This record gives sequence, C-alpha cells and structure tokens, in this order.
Amino acid sequence: MSVPTEKIEEAAALLRGVYDGKPPISPLRDLLGTSDQTVAYAIQEANTKYWLAQGRGLIGRKIGATSKAVQTMLGLDQPDFGMLFADMTYADGETIPTDRLYQPKVEGEIAFYLGDDLDGEHMTVADVIHAVKFAVAAIEVVDSRIAGWNIKILDTIADNASSGLMVIGSQPRKLSEFDPVLCGMVMEKAGEPVATGAGIACYGNPLSATLWLARKMVQVGRPLKKGDLVLSGSLGPLVPVTPGDTIELRISGLGSVRTHFSVTGAGA
Repeated sequence: MSVPTEKIEEAAALLRGVYDGKPPISPLRDLLGTSDQTVAYAIQEANTKYWLAQGRGLIGRKIGATSKAVQTMLGLDQPDFGMLFADMTYADGETIPTDRLYQPKVEGEIAFYLGDDLDGEHMTVADVIHAVKFAVAAIEVVDSRIAGWNIKILDTIADNASSGLMVIGSQPRKLSEFDPVLCGMVMEKAGEPVATGAGIACYGNPLSATLWLARKMVQVGRPLKKGDLVLSGSLGPLVPVTPGDTIELRISGLGSVRTHFSVTGAGA
C-alpha cells in the first residue's frame, strides 16, 4: 500500500512529539490504515534523519523481535531493527531518570562491539565472528510512544523498534571466552529473580541475529561499521519497571550489569 510522504512525516512528527513531552499516541496503524513494513521503516528513517540533523550521534543498532513468540504477537516473519544513539546509553551502575521514559520494560541482552566493518555483499557468520571485538552484558530498556503498548508491526518498527535506553556492562569478553548460545541469563529486581533465559532464545544464536542485522543494514544503506554497538536481542522475557526499581542482570561468562530507576526525574 502506498502512503503519501506527508502522512509519513505526520506520523514521524507524532512520535517525536511524545519525546518532547506530549502523552503517548494512538496506534499509527489506525492513522495510516496499513501494516506495511516498508511504510513503518520509512517513518523510522524519517526520524533517524531528523535526529541526525539535530546532532544526535548514531552509535549502533538494536535487533528486536528475535523470538518466535514476539514475532507472532506482532505479525512478523523475521526480526526488526532500530537505531541506537549515544544519548540512549548509560554505564553499569548509573541511575536512569524516569522522566526520560513512558512505559518502560527491561530485558537482558548480549551487546557486541564491532572492531571491523560488516558491509560485505556475501557475509556469513564467520564475518560476524571476525568483526566482533568484544561482548558485554547489557540491559535494554524498551519503551513505547504508543499508548498502553497497543502495538503491532507498523507501530513498533516506526517507533524505532520500541527502543528506549540501554545500560552497557563493564566486563568485556572476547567470543572465545564465553558461549553466546548456551550462556544462561538471570535478571533480578530488588534482589529477587524476575526473568531467566539463555543465548539460544535469541534467534537461536545472537551471532545469527547479528548476521541478519548486518545483511539488512547493507540492504537499507546504513551498513554496520567499525565501532558500532549491536544490541543483539533478548535472552528472556520482558520485565516491567517502575520508579525506585533496581535491576541487576547476570549472564554466565559475561558478568553482571546493574541500574536503578530514579523515584523522581532528576536521577540519583
């Protein structure tokens, strides 16, 4: 289905309005009357170009919907992707100000830092293994500008794959130092386990998910480059968070990463 450019720009502006303090919006699929992925990515790209022009630094990509359950819920037959900007990043142990978020949830992921470009025409998983400089445990804070998380495929892709913030661990490991497929994950809230999982839950292998992303980025003209960060996808279920929560993630072989969500917007 063809959607006029002005409708694409209108949808992009509605999403930006939420970032600027307006309340979450109604589903974009209702506004546009379509669930076309091409339209969804056009909206995402419109905002990517806008934010880059405003001076935001693009530092990587995130992979979403890496599990079959989430794909089925959203009406997808493959993962999706979003952009990672420098101002979305928090360090291990930092407090996240809640006024940056709307309806946050957290998930445990493996983040890969690239030491080489992934922009070839016929890439394989061997190219991904060669390109990954190190991996760290990461907490992705997913969020939605769509009211009540009432999302389907168009809504989540257009909304930068429902991205929010990320907390990057501080214990880098080479791929030879841990098993990205069989590594176990446990997430705790206030010291109590709230989610468990493993690398295999992420597209069968987080490296395979990263290969999917690398190929897709070449197709769309934004190839992954040396120095980029890749959030490779969730190792377990989403966990809602509220102000005052403390979240700690542990991944076997990758250590732990921790964050706290401030009670007020100001932070620690």
